Amino acid sequence: MTPPLLPSQKLLRVCLFLIAAIAITGGTVQLSLGEPETTPRLDNVHRFMAGVYLSCGFLALWTAITIRQHDTLVFLLALAVFMGGTGRLISMSIVGIPEPHGLWLGYLVPELSLPVIIVIAQWMTNKKLGTKS
Repeated sequence: MTPPLLPSQKLLRVCLFLIAAIAITGGTVQLSLGEPETTPRLDNVHRFMAGVYLSCGFLALWTAITIRQHDTLVFLLALAVFMGGTGRLISMSIVGIPEPHGLWLGYLVPELSLPVIIVIAQWMTNKKLGTKS
């Protein structure tokens, strides 16, 4: 019989499911819509990155489902989300916050906070299980 998940693993699972939902939805929308009000080059880059975003969503979903089997991958997913948020923050500081401001700030908050929660929860899991990362 499989032991129950640790509370930190349950938290990780919830965070990863949130990331998966956001990335799968956002990646699908952006891949299909592209960036029509720009140059072909920028639309191409936009859709490429949307495909990467969508794929990260599937990776986060699989990791959440199979959470007991992962350690370093959890940290790498947290890094990917944090770097995405960092990119958004840099964009906002250089070219401004898109309209409506609340929506774009609403995207930014989980991109910068969920990775911190994930890293702490995985660290707690590793400590409880006696594993190292």
